[in-house]
Amino acid sequence: MGCCKQLLPLDGRPAIVRSVESLLAGGVDEVVMVINPAGEEVAAAISHLPVTVTVNGASDSDMAGSVRVGLAKVATTTSGVLIALADTPLVRGETCRFLQEQHRHHPDAILIPVHRERKGHPTLFPRSILATIDRHPTLRDVIQSHAERVQLLNVDDPWVVEEMDTPEDYRRLVSLLTPSAS
Repeated sequence: MGCCKQLLPLDGRPAIVRSVESLLAGGVDEVVMVINPAGEEVAAAISHLPVTVTVNGASDSDMAGSVRVGLAKVATTTSGVLIALADTPLVRGETCRFLQEQHRHHPDAILIPVHRERKGHPTLFPRSILATIDRHPTLRDVIQSHAERVQLLNVDDPWVVEEMDTPEDYRRLVSLLTPSAS
């Protein structure tokens, strides 16, 4: 992106604030955000929110490394962990709530939201499955090794598939949020 995408403004708020607000609006009890060693500005942006911030000291680490770090901060009584990405900042709170409700009915399933036949984020993992991440190099490998436990859930939330990985993605999200002048 050429800049810290978590701090890019979306509708007047940094993308990371939008992400955390969606989780909280969706009833997520405990939010743990993993930042890299240079993530002080990102942590400062959400300092007014009830979030535990932890640092992944391996600056070249992938998402699975960050999940390992974050999982160590999640209460051991937590039965499911919702892995939300900072680059899908507009997921609706209702979607987070729906995933948690489905986890209560299917506590052993990996729950993946799907919009118009496209898999999206966030994904809800049973803690017991996520605990096996030390045996797998990536989250995708965790999912593949437990493929029989994956449930795809259709959601009416286009934001689960709207990622912000490139400047073009960011401009598209901004345009989708901005009502067209007529």
